[in-house]
Amino acid sequence: MSQTKKTSGRGARDLRVKVKTAKGRKLSSTLWLERQLNDPYVARAKREGYRGRAAYKILELDDKFRFLVPGARVVDLGCAPGGWCQVAVARVNALGEKKGKAQGRVLGVDLQEVTPIAGAEIHQLDFLDEDADEKVKAWLGGRADVVMSDMAASASGNKQVDHLRIIALCEAAAELAFDVLEEGGTFVAKVLAGGAEGTLQTQLKKAFTKVVHVKPPASRADSSEKFVVATGFRGRPEAPGAEDEDDAGL
Repeated sequence: MSQTKKTSGRGARDLRVKVKTAKGRKLSSTLWLERQLNDPYVARAKREGYRGRAAYKILELDDKFRFLVPGARVVDLGCAPGGWCQVAVARVNALGEKKGKAQGRVLGVDLQEVTPIAGAEIHQLDFLDEDADEKVKAWLGGRADVVMSDMAASASGNKQVDHLRIIALCEAAAELAFDVLEEGGTFVAKVLAGGAEGTLQTQLKKAFTKVVHVKPPASRADSSEKFVVATGFRGRPEAPGAEDEDDAGL
């Protein structure tokens, strides 16, 4: 009678790749590299041809809210390295490969040069420029159905400062969205755990019929990021205080 050899479970744990700290490399860099090497989304992205694990965040958000539909015109702000554009190209049928389905458009903009993506139109642009909205509409030949942003400011190590920076980016992205979105359009942007706060939250609720905060499964468990998804664009909200000014003039 044969005996089944018992194991301690260490075999499974040993499958995890460990990275030694090299001379000149910071511990934080070593931990990041180790996390990347052991991240199933990183491995999946390589297998499936996406430019980064972030592609799965927009895939999961779209699976839930269905805004990347065939025929949609999409603007991806801060699009480098291009994973979100890749997803959008396939889902809005930008290459026209889905016969019988409307063909969409994908426009990516970024401060840095981005390697071309089949089916996407990429422009090097600072979306904070005063005329950025007009350039976007000119390139699209009209308004957008979706404005999305996975932008995050460089981490400073101070959570409060990082939060303020990412909210500022989200506010700027929302401002552009107010100028370029078609009625009924969708705005998707990265925020942190606190979500869109204060003035931004108020403005989004005025401008869209529904505003929710979501942490997709592809977001790392130890990450404080969330995404705000605002659907049903109604039009640019009035500037804060505008109603009071109108009342004062009565």
